[in-house]
Amino acid sequence: MDTFTALSVPTRRTILEMLATSGKLSATQIGQHFSISAPAISQHLKVLLESDLLTVEKRAQRRIYGINPKKVTEVQEWATNTLALWECRLDTLDKVLEDSSNNKQE
Repeated sequence: MDTFTALSVPTRRTILEMLATSGKLSATQIGQHFSISAPAISQHLKVLLESDLLTVEKRAQRRIYGINPKKVTEVQEWATNTLALWECRLDTLDKVLEDSSNNKQE
């Protein structure tokens, strides 16, 4: 699944925020923070795993979920690059508007 599609759902973003704050958690521990069913939590975790945003460790009957730092870094780099491009466009627009304003005053 596409990373940004996975991140488009607030519940999934909240799960990532929980794991960033608390470290690794089991599906049961994650589910305790939501008022949705265990199967719904499992589906959200599955999507996050498929998009490579999470890692999972099997410990006996439990699965322990954590953030995949490599994938989160990729998202951060994309956001940083996109912001830089946007700021460059805004700087260019400011320059054009300033030049236009100066030409009108002359």
